[in-house]
Amino acid sequence: MRIIGLTGGIATGKSTVSNLFKANGFPVVDADVIARDVLKKGSGGWRKVVAAFGEDILLANGEVDRPKLGQIVFGDPSKRQLLNRLLAPYISNGIFWEVFKLWIKGYKIIVLDVPLLYEAKMDRWTNPNIVVWIDPETQLKRLMARDRTSAQDAQNRINAQMPLDLKRSKADIVIDNNGLLEDLDENFKKVLDQVTKPLTWTEFWLSRQGAIAAFMLILTGVIGCKKLLARV
Repeated sequence: MRIIGLTGGIATGKSTVSNLFKANGFPVVDADVIARDVLKKGSGGWRKVVAAFGEDILLANGEVDRPKLGQIVFGDPSKRQLLNRLLAPYISNGIFWEVFKLWIKGYKIIVLDVPLLYEAKMDRWTNPNIVVWIDPETQLKRLMARDRTSAQDAQNRINAQMPLDLKRSKADIVIDNNGLLEDLDENFKKVLDQVTKPLTWTEFWLSRQGAIAAFMLILTGVIGCKKLLARV
């Protein structure tokens, strides 16, 4: 099985690329969706976060006020690291089970959409790793336009993440998204050709089909040995 790592930065267009994968029939495991699930009222992640940050971060219905929590952690690196540590085990577990369910269904190629792919060291389990990249000026302008926020607030949110150029240096594939949507579509088609190459033998044996084939080979070997021993 081939697990593709997809990451980028805020307002880089990573979600657009993720949707392009979906539109082309690839299953996508979205870490942001899982992160929302592990913060639902009454969950283990919810209890840990409320204990650490207090009930002031809750809405009237008991759910976490995500924008308020975001403002707290984006303005304080230590609190952001604390939040990541609290939720990391729940998110990792959620990702594992989503991948496992897709493995059971027989998918050979899965896309793992993780904003903190490198920060969480999850790139060790994905290959190739794709980074959606734009230059800093474009990123700032797009974020300000998207969220209707000030330049300072937008820059603070960008600074809270690993620098895009550092992510780009770690990537196997870089998607330059500085242009128009049409340009992104063309770039994506080239990436699609790269990631849909035949599985390597290692990737095949990790797939469900490979596991079944390995089991059958072992079973055949065991039966053959028993027959051989019976003749002796």
